[in-house]
Amino acid sequence: MATARSAVKATRRTATVLAGLVVGLLMLPGVGMAAPAGPTQLGATDMALLNGVRLAGLWEMPAGTMAAEKGVNQRVREVGAEIAKQHDKLDELTVEAANKLGVQLPAEPSAQQKGWLDEMAKASGDRFDRIFVDRLRAAHGAIFPVIGAVRSGTRNETVRKLAEDANGFVMTHMTLLESTGLVRYAELPPVAMPVPPDSSLVANAKANAEFGTGLNTTVIWAVLLGAVALGGMATIRVFRGGR
Repeated sequence: MATARSAVKATRRTATVLAGLVVGLLMLPGVGMAAPAGPTQLGATDMALLNGVRLAGLWEMPAGTMAAEKGVNQRVREVGAEIAKQHDKLDELTVEAANKLGVQLPAEPSAQQKGWLDEMAKASGDRFDRIFVDRLRAAHGAIFPVIGAVRSGTRNETVRKLAEDANGFVMTHMTLLESTGLVRYAELPPVAMPVPPDSSLVANAKANAEFGTGLNTTVIWAVLLGAVALGGMATIRVFRGGR
């Protein structure tokens, strides 16, 4: 009987120590269960959307204005004016979102976008109309799947709202450009499908590291399994001692 009581006491001491270890692990940085992601915690895809939409506005607003002034086709002039107007509004929404999140956005178009604007500035007549429609339709088609991917997976409410707004603008702009009758669909760049999410443990660990959630389930499970093993050993000793 004394042996059994000693084993029970040992089991209790083991359980107490292990419980303390688990609590301590949960309180360690990078191991404990962190609070829900705050409004300024952004992933790489969130930043890709913010920067991409901002850059689109920086070159498509002047491109639309140029089309409204230089376009030969009446519909091209109308579409250019409307796209410039709508991008002004979308740019405003993007800047507001960035200010709310504390993110610095690009201040000028990329080198490639500047090249497109230079190409349009040097073109005239039907050639200008064709370049305007080709460049803008391809650019909208490229960012469209990015918007959908961010909308479906972002953890940030502000980014999610911007993705919803941008989706509507981009769909409208593609439809406007196609209404000119100048889109050469066979020459559009191939669709770049977003990479499917990886549901593996490694991917989950990377996602936790990216957003700072820091729940190290491997360590916790190791401690808990150790508790089970030690508890089992203590139980075996109780039964052996009672014989």
